[in-house]
Amino acid sequence: MRHVDFSPLYRSTVGFDRLFTMLDSLAQPDQGQTYPPYNIERTGENTYRITMAVAGFDETEISIEAQAHALTVKGEKSEDAADGSEFLYRGIAKRTFERRFQLADHVEVTAASLKNGLLHIDLLRSIPEAMKPRKIAIAAEAVNAPKAIEAQVTN
Repeated sequence: MRHVDFSPLYRSTVGFDRLFTMLDSLAQPDQGQTYPPYNIERTGENTYRITMAVAGFDETEISIEAQAHALTVKGEKSEDAADGSEFLYRGIAKRTFERRFQLADHVEVTAASLKNGLLHIDLLRSIPEAMKPRKIAIAAEAVNAPKAIEAQVTN
């Protein structure tokens, strides 16, 4: 078991506590959580899509919440009305789930859709203009300006 103590870094840095918390959480396994399976894909330069396989769930049984650098997807299966049938084998999961995704700065959820048992969540990274790199023009010295050389005359 590995454990890294970040307390010396907390004392000498300001504003990086979220980074150290994320690094600390990476060392802890997520208890083998594999349900529901999901994909994360990059669909453009600043766009992403999370696709989750949620067969058997409908829109009313899934909730998506985005807050402070975290995206949480929860699914709660409502109990089917007892219609007198008896299951001989149940292979379709009816269990509730909760998946959490850490979002980078300036990433926001733009849309979500459920089609054919797949939940698609579209994300957009929108960097503010003040944080985008900008080109700085270099001023050239005027060529026609006379050059003056100063010298002291010693006798």
